[in-house]
This record gives sequence, structure tokens and C-alpha cells, in this order.
Amino acid sequence: MLRPARDSDRDLVLPWRNHPSVRAVSLTTHEIDPAEHAAWWARRSSGVLIYEDDGVPAGVVIFNGSTWSFYLDVEGLGRRLLTAWMRLESEAVEYAFGTLGLETLGGETLADNKQVLALHRRFGFRETRRYERLVDGVPKTVVWTERSR
Repeated sequence: MLRPARDSDRDLVLPWRNHPSVRAVSLTTHEIDPAEHAAWWARRSSGVLIYEDDGVPAGVVIFNGSTWSFYLDVEGLGRRLLTAWMRLESEAVEYAFGTLGLETLGGETLADNKQVLALHRRFGFRETRRYERLVDGVPKTVVWTERSR
């Protein structure tokens, strides 16, 4: 289930975002400190949804117009991680085209993140371009994927 983020979720999601495996596939890889996270939350929390796995907060979906991103509570989900990825993506796509009324939805994924690229393909996203982007000062290949309603 996806629900709008609440202020009480702010500190809950920071350890998820700072998990080494999440940072390794993010466009910002440094460890985010509480002050930086609080400032981001103040600016962006209206576009943040919390993914709940069996009623327990377990992930984040961020919408910025017709662009989206997400991450999960890797530690908390453990062996349920793949199932959660599938549910989160399904619910996020439904939310984007249903609740938000978007015509297209797209996002950036690092080219090395083969698992998420495969997940996106499974849900009808297609690669439309690749480009280089500096990720904390290191050039990385980014894949833009999108799908239409």
C-alpha cells in the first residue's frame, strides 16, 4: 500500500536512504546527514509516498512531476525485498496514472543497476536514452526509462 508521507516518517526513512546498497545505486552516493535530510524533507515531502509492506512502513516513492524514484528498507525487508520491489512498482505505476493522472512516467536508473532496469521492463517501461552524468564527481551512465498510460 502507498500512503502520503507524514512528518513522523521523516526520520524513519533516512536510514533506508543511507543503507550502503541503496547509496551504491543512487545518483547521490554520500551518506546524508540528518540536517540535509530534514532540509530535503521540508522541500519535497508533499511528493513523497510511503510504501507499507503488510502495514509496516518499508519504502519510499518520490514523485516530481512526471518523474519518479524509489527506495526500500533493505534491512527490514530482508528476504521479502524482491516481492516488495514488485508490489511497490505496481502500486507506484497505478498511483501515477490513476491518482496523479499522468500520461507518461519516467525516471533515471544507473546503467549498472540491472535488477531495477529489469523490473522496469517487466512493468512496461522502455529505455529511451542513455547519457553520462556526474555522480558525486564520478561519470556514470544513466538510463532514462519511461512508459505511457
